[in-house]
Amino acid sequence: MTLRSFSLSLLATGLAVLPACGQQAATEEAAIPGFTVADVEAAPEEWRQADPENLVIFETTKGRIVLELLPEAAPKHAEHFKAYVRKGLYDDTPFHRVLKDFMAQGGDVRARYGADVMLEQTPAEFTFRRDPAEMPLNTIGPADAGTEGLYKGFPITTQAAFLGEMTGDGAVDSWIPHCAGVLSTARLGAGPGVTKEEAENSANSQFFLISGDGDHLDKEYTAKGRVLIGLDVVKSIKLGPQPNGFPIEDPDRLESAIVVADIPEDERPTVWVQRSDIPAWDDRLAAADQLGSDICDLPPVPAVIEE
Repeated sequence: MTLRSFSLSLLATGLAVLPACGQQAATEEAAIPGFTVADVEAAPEEWRQADPENLVIFETTKGRIVLELLPEAAPKHAEHFKAYVRKGLYDDTPFHRVLKDFMAQGGDVRARYGADVMLEQTPAEFTFRRDPAEMPLNTIGPADAGTEGLYKGFPITTQAAFLGEMTGDGAVDSWIPHCAGVLSTARLGAGPGVTKEEAENSANSQFFLISGDGDHLDKEYTAKGRVLIGLDVVKSIKLGPQPNGFPIEDPDRLESAIVVADIPEDERPTVWVQRSDIPAWDDRLAAADQLGSDICDLPPVPAVIEE
């Protein structure tokens, strides 16, 4: 599989193109009621302020999308993504491949601005090592044996924490699953002239936002963040012809992108994310355990923007 843009001329070269996802979109539970700044002020202990260095705002032709990066999961990819944002190279780029109930792909900097502006490719960070003591999860099921949970509101899939007692570094393999709203990274697929290792380490500017079910991409693509605000915008991005998702006539566009830390402090919005280690989320995770649900079946952890 590959998640990368191809012109008709490139298709003629025989490079692989990701087939349409044949899976059904994940079943969505009832949405959590919306929150406001007043809710944050009423219960400040239930919210955390997101680090502006890890926040990116997309202004698109369909509306605003606020993203939070998780450097703990993919540090090189988080920095690489911000580098493209800070150079202004995502501005005025299309969502050039969009598949129903699957994903919206953008960031084709090469097609918009040329090869000379491209940064180096980024090595794969499909998984990361997590110390359960330093990076605890609120899990579905027992804390020492659960393999899915939440960290800072991010969905996480992991080896069981008790396995850390058997490893040299006390850590376990973990990753961000491709739930709805997750920000992940496009790359080449292996094929003629491209080895598996070369393909896995070929990620560059292109990204995709999961709009439905993407769990078949877990540990195959580098997930690095999630949508805090604007999942409805992601789902409204103009679809490409199915099943391939491209080419799109008059596609929706990413008009501008900015790292929130680069906005002057007196003009900078504050983003609050509901803590995922509070009783409300304990209850949701316990219910998921009883129902046999997975982490992607849960509604996204809410956020509030204060401007």
